[in-house]
Amino acid sequence: MSAVRVIVIGGGAAGFFAAINCAQLHPAFTVTLLEKSSKLLSKVRVSGGGRCNVTHACFDNSVLVKSYPRGEKELRNAFSRFAVADTIKWFEDRGVKLKTEPDGRMFPVTDSSETIAGCLMQEAERSGVQIKLNADIIEIRKNEDNTFTLKANGGGSFTCDKLIIATGGNPKDAAYEWLRKLGHNIVKPVPSLFTFNIPNNSITQLMGVSVTNARVRVAGTKLETEGPLLITHWGLSGPAILKASAWGARQLNDLNYHFSALVSWLPKHNEEKVRIEFANQREENPSKMIAGNCPFELPKRLWEHLVQKSGITKTTRWADLSKKSANVLAASLVNDEYKVLGKTTFKEEFVTCGGISLKEIDFTTMQSKLVPGLYFAGEIMDVDGITGGFNFQNAWSSGWIAAQQLL
Repeated sequence: MSAVRVIVIGGGAAGFFAAINCAQLHPAFTVTLLEKSSKLLSKVRVSGGGRCNVTHACFDNSVLVKSYPRGEKELRNAFSRFAVADTIKWFEDRGVKLKTEPDGRMFPVTDSSETIAGCLMQEAERSGVQIKLNADIIEIRKNEDNTFTLKANGGGSFTCDKLIIATGGNPKDAAYEWLRKLGHNIVKPVPSLFTFNIPNNSITQLMGVSVTNARVRVAGTKLETEGPLLITHWGLSGPAILKASAWGARQLNDLNYHFSALVSWLPKHNEEKVRIEFANQREENPSKMIAGNCPFELPKRLWEHLVQKSGITKTTRWADLSKKSANVLAASLVNDEYKVLGKTTFKEEFVTCGGISLKEIDFTTMQSKLVPGLYFAGEIMDVDGITGGFNFQNAWSSGWIAAQQLL
């Protein structure tokens, strides 16, 4: 009997993990990985600012799944088979130790994504995975003998007995046409994990200033997130914004990325509490300049900006703060409004909301419910997580399950 031929389409995290584990779990199989470009593991290399945020130190799967705006229910099943502890052990067994940062993100101790990319490349070579670059598959045909024939752009074809698709997400609907032809439904893809553009707003002059904890709400919706916020030269970024973009991916797309973002720079305060603090300052520091004397834990430049924005001059003392100015400043601190006019992809770490409908995938095996012998892994499915290593964990888990279940 000839060896089972497995093809994995996609040279990213999910594709490599599926190919490597398939080759290691089933030594008799021949495993080929096809990548449409000339580069491998591109997202792995740029993730986490070039450090690679491998996973997140969350060992309770019921909590872990809460970080996935899409796929929470299905991933409970997947993570029961391969979860965060398994990811850590897999890499450590291959000489790659991970470390946990205070916010739970996990990185290689080397702080270099090349450590992860190098490990995956080395394991693929050691396991006998054949890698073919510039193999852009444009058509898949299921044959009468249950094999698959893959046609590549520019000619050439491949045949296999089992097929794993791990091509990642794509914000363009047309990119999924070859999968529709297999009978699969595609949930409309839209971008997830992006920053908010607020052009011509004076706060962008504070680029580089970050706040440890801010609350962000999108006006007219129930969308609300909390976390670190970063001011950039184009607008607002940081985990609080990225979480909002992930949870609100469809809503914000429907709004054409034109909406009002309401920011509380002091999420533990309301306006009344802020005004009480102002009154305390009038009594305790009447002769001090407001602009140079911030009573809250805020960056100096941000405080000065909000004071100025509220119409309070640099020389105004606490004793001279009018009721009207106090109200305006209090509102700026807990309900600051910014007109968002567009988005910017978060560095090169684009994530897509949408993809293969989860109803059509068996998460016990990652096999298609419509096409026997066809499996999915990673972001090609309608699964996406917030920032912090969650999207990679989905890639590792689904890739491992697909590899294990290829029988």
